[in-house]
Amino acid sequence: MINPPLALYIHIPWCVQKCPYCDFNSHGLKSALPEQEYIAHLLSDLESDANLTGDRPVTSIFIGGGTPSLFSEEAMGKLLEGVKQRVALAPNAEITMEANPGTIETQRFTGFYQAGVNRISIGVQSFQLDKLKQLGRIHNDNQAIQAADYARAAGLNTFNLDLMHGLPNQSIDDALFDLTTAIRQHPPHLSWYQLTIEPNTQFHSKPPKLPEDDILWDIQEKGHAALMEAGYQQYEISAYSQPGHQCQHNLNYWRFGDYLGIGCGAHGKITDTNTGKIIRTVKVKHPKGYMDLTRDYTDRQHVVGEDELPFEFFMNRFRLVEACPKDDFEALTGIPLPAETQHNLNMAMNKGLIVENNQSWQVTPLGRRYLNSLLEMMV
Repeated sequence: MINPPLALYIHIPWCVQKCPYCDFNSHGLKSALPEQEYIAHLLSDLESDANLTGDRPVTSIFIGGGTPSLFSEEAMGKLLEGVKQRVALAPNAEITMEANPGTIETQRFTGFYQAGVNRISIGVQSFQLDKLKQLGRIHNDNQAIQAADYARAAGLNTFNLDLMHGLPNQSIDDALFDLTTAIRQHPPHLSWYQLTIEPNTQFHSKPPKLPEDDILWDIQEKGHAALMEAGYQQYEISAYSQPGHQCQHNLNYWRFGDYLGIGCGAHGKITDTNTGKIIRTVKVKHPKGYMDLTRDYTDRQHVVGEDELPFEFFMNRFRLVEACPKDDFEALTGIPLPAETQHNLNMAMNKGLIVENNQSWQVTPLGRRYLNSLLEMMV
């Protein structure tokens, strides 16, 4: 068993308002943002977890939310400086921050870059005003385009545009308009994913009318072709990039790497190579409870059982287009491949969902289309 690469996820839970499709741990901002208090708790949380890392450097940081760009540039600089004082940061580590395209925030991109952020992920979702209103977004189409301009001008190493398809009452032309508009902004990275209705969301309690499956497949097929023609490479089920601009933080997740998770509701995964155990952690979810000095930051932790490891491993690896080296399974889980799992892989191969050779497994285009069915076979 090996020590996998180590990343750090930092959760900032506040938004201007909660979007009706969002099932992330986010809370509408109802009073002044407690920047300094929350940063102090984040760094204390990190100190508590730092003993889990061994001597591994942190190879990437992802600051997600919520809307992290609600924090000031000064606060972001203080946070990142505090992180560097508590864990070793690899040279040229990727440091991503999520941001929304409101003009007030995007004008601060240069300040975030000077604070240490070298990659920004911008939550555009659509370039059509009616769709943005349906999604509860507070920006307009012009602000979305301006955000890409600001990111490019700030000196960032790279940036991402987040874009949804399969929106309420969306036609194929609507979806392709959004995608081609995004491509015209020349983002080095594009996350292009289908809207799904999740439990505990406003859309779940009052479901909107979504496109039929045939339309969804046409959107996916034609959009993929447009991205390929524009020079983007698909490297994950919903992630496309120009060469050399894959998101290193997310690649670490999908390759079954380790990551610390700090902040409200943050999840972590740590490998203890001394015991051969993989531990998943979840932090206290609500800001009030998280910043309660009488409580631990960790709400719960779970040692992943051997019977769970095959599904956990392939659930991540099979999202990637790249081949999965067979040696990685035992090296990263600490167990040999179970006979039952090999049987499941053989069934998937017979259905044309994966291909296999002596060195690796790889998901086929058919397997990516029916990824949920493939993963169900891994249980």
